[in-house]
Amino acid sequence: MKNPENRPWKVLESEYVRRRPWCTVRLERLEMPDGRVVPEYYVMEYPDWVNVVATTHDGRMVLISQYRHGLGETAYEIPAGCIEPADASPLEAARRELREETGYGGGRWRQLCVVAPNPATQNNRTYCFLAEGVEPQGAQQLDATEEIGVHLASREEVLELLAGNRITQALMAAPLWRYFYETRE
Repeated sequence: MKNPENRPWKVLESEYVRRRPWCTVRLERLEMPDGRVVPEYYVMEYPDWVNVVATTHDGRMVLISQYRHGLGETAYEIPAGCIEPADASPLEAARRELREETGYGGGRWRQLCVVAPNPATQNNRTYCFLAEGVEPQGAQQLDATEEIGVHLASREEVLELLAGNRITQALMAAPLWRYFYETRE
């Protein structure tokens, strides 16, 4: 199946209505390819993100748990974060995030997939990596606003979490499902 024809909308007007590190919003007036005008369309600008499906030498998976205020819940996740300007590449950002959030590192790395968080209104992508054979390399190096628990789980336990909707962050469930698809027996 070939890609669909790209039919971009023409930007007639664009202005920033809010510029903050975690909330940059652009208001645009657009013209669709057929000439219809969309008078008010909001785009949220975010940096690109990374996340990591990490496994240890004995096959356990490295998960984290942290509170997510948007939902008011503490949940299991995979290590993740923003690509920072100092990161040389998405891979380097992923290695940094795994080390900072869990204290784990090393191993063999490859890109698993790239997903778009919400391409209707957000301008960023999430680069998802697989790190196999990671091991403890030191203490966590958390940001001032992070409280992160580190958990090692079996393949079966992570599948149960996914199947039971206990890993609800879509950007983390997608690469986990991809990993399980690629490593199925």
